[in-house]
Amino acid sequence: MTNKLNLKPLFNYDFKEISLKTQLSLYFNMLKSRLIEEKMLILLRQGKISKWFSGIGQEAISVGVTMALNADEYILPMHRNLGVFTTREIPLHRLFSQWQGKASGFTKGRDRSFHFGTQDYKIIGMISHLGPQLGVADGIALSHILKKETKLTAVFSGDGGTSEGDFHEALNVASVWNLPVLFCIENNGYGLSTPSNEQYNCESIADRGVGYGMESHVIEGNNVMEVFSKVDAIAKSVRKNPRPVLIEFKTFRMRGHEEASGTKYVAQELLDAWAQKDPISNFEAYLLHEKLITPTEIDNFKETFKKDIHDGLQLAFDEPAIIPDLETELCDVYKPFEYIATEPTSSQETKRLIDAISEGLRQSMEVHSDLVIMGQDIAEYGGVFKITENFVEQFGKARVRNTPICESAIVETAMGLSIAGIKSVVEMQFADFVSSGFNPVVNYLAKSHYRWGQAADIVVRMPCGAGVAAGPFHSQTNEAWFTKTPGLKVVYPAFPYDAKGLLATAINDPNPVLFFEHKALYRSIRQEVPTDYFTLPFGVASLLKEGSDVTIITYGAAVHWALETLDQNPDISADLIDLRSLQPLDFKAILASVKKTNKAIILQEDSLFGSIASDISSQLMEQAFEFLDAPVKRVASIETPIPFASALEQQYLAKRTFEQELLALLAY
Repeated sequence: MTNKLNLKPLFNYDFKEISLKTQLSLYFNMLKSRLIEEKMLILLRQGKISKWFSGIGQEAISVGVTMALNADEYILPMHRNLGVFTTREIPLHRLFSQWQGKASGFTKGRDRSFHFGTQDYKIIGMISHLGPQLGVADGIALSHILKKETKLTAVFSGDGGTSEGDFHEALNVASVWNLPVLFCIENNGYGLSTPSNEQYNCESIADRGVGYGMESHVIEGNNVMEVFSKVDAIAKSVRKNPRPVLIEFKTFRMRGHEEASGTKYVAQELLDAWAQKDPISNFEAYLLHEKLITPTEIDNFKETFKKDIHDGLQLAFDEPAIIPDLETELCDVYKPFEYIATEPTSSQETKRLIDAISEGLRQSMEVHSDLVIMGQDIAEYGGVFKITENFVEQFGKARVRNTPICESAIVETAMGLSIAGIKSVVEMQFADFVSSGFNPVVNYLAKSHYRWGQAADIVVRMPCGAGVAAGPFHSQTNEAWFTKTPGLKVVYPAFPYDAKGLLATAINDPNPVLFFEHKALYRSIRQEVPTDYFTLPFGVASLLKEGSDVTIITYGAAVHWALETLDQNPDISADLIDLRSLQPLDFKAILASVKKTNKAIILQEDSLFGSIASDISSQLMEQAFEFLDAPVKRVASIETPIPFASALEQQYLAKRTFEQELLALLAY
């Protein structure tokens, strides 16, 4: 097939530095993508695939950028970047199996389209929340700096995606840290049906680079020679002089956002104008005109590649549907982690909770020589609670990194480090602020291993809790936001000894861990703690007191409320269980105790509805009903935000009512 739209190409292809071999590779790689798309549209109409996001008309960008990068450099594409996958030569049957939800795909049928990654081909696919991959690219690029690699990372977004806060956070972090990232923005005119003039109010997206002190370029996205030539030159420069670069590719989406949405909202004359700029037909016309290729060679390639498509599809269609296996599904939520106990060998010293956490973090930095910690004000200042004080002097600013105030981008950067094989600890200045980074925690970190086997080797430290007159935005104990999310682990120590040992385990564990540290306990609780490095296992509760009348189940600051109440009521014979970790939960210990005492009361600082206490209570009602001599009692803080004034805060906290509720249960 020869060019039917133009007798001569519209674009300038006079790039003499590009060899004939590379020119032909650019053409054939674009053609591969187009031929697959045309087949997918047929299958969609036949009902053989469920959905398709077309990149027809945008192939030059995916192919040009991919060919400008080295094979060992990561690319983070979106769902209109099929050319990235085919240019990296992912086997077709695996792509087709992915789209069919078959086992030979990359997600075991758990996700569709290009929502997957593959370390074998250095491709990290998107999630439906468009912004997070930009920050993930920051993390991968940071790994190049830390490892002293002369590499870069390329990440794609559309013009609509640049409206998301993650875009701005990722650019800011990349600029402040001088990270080797190519931010590749495909400006195709529409975010679904919303035109660009309703997405941003500047002439070009590239203009935004100025605000971040960042080099930026505008490239004709339908001219594959221009894309390759300019990106290749930028990439070579960035490898020598690491820095972020914002690249806007001017292009157009010729089909709907996805096929079901159509293009009725686009003026026909606009579609006709951009059809004349088709990247494949124009480049094909140039190659034919210059006698660099013959029609026969084109036809032979098409015939061969269509057979490859047919054969790959046949393999995918013939592959049996996935047979659900409950154990497999449950086991793949977390990366397997074999806990290895490290026993303390040194003498003990009396330490506050804050000192134990600081010492545990410092020793983990020594054990894991590439461990990176990130957070606001954690470097020279030592963090607002001084947990990382003097860390910079020992470990340097490369590993102890002050961050801009951009929680989403920093969580995403941690994910990128994990993809590159580097552990990290992120400090939320206050646990409340995790809401600004909530999406990447619950949708990226939590789901990555289940989706495509990529561990999120990250600890998020969460200074939390009331009792310090800090008001509604610095006092929450928000563990229930995360215990509800499969894929996350949640740890909540109440004592210095536990905090130090559990933090070491959290850092060793390759899964994402939310590590809660109660601020009111930082300097008020002291305990004998070994001075050297040691670990403690997750999912093992601590039995602080033994008795026969009632089981008290609690964690965090509420442990100390329970101890105080029992001290004031020495006649109460109680099992007091400190959960220590909430996910995994030691329900076995809870159940054994309740079967012995026949009464249970669950005490927490969090408010009641939808909380960990509610879930434990329901499990007890299901599994221990015949052993109970009274209803399971839950005691929690009142259903309001956390107030500032001391009297109001004391009224808010569950500590106020615990004793009377405990006595009422014993009298039942």
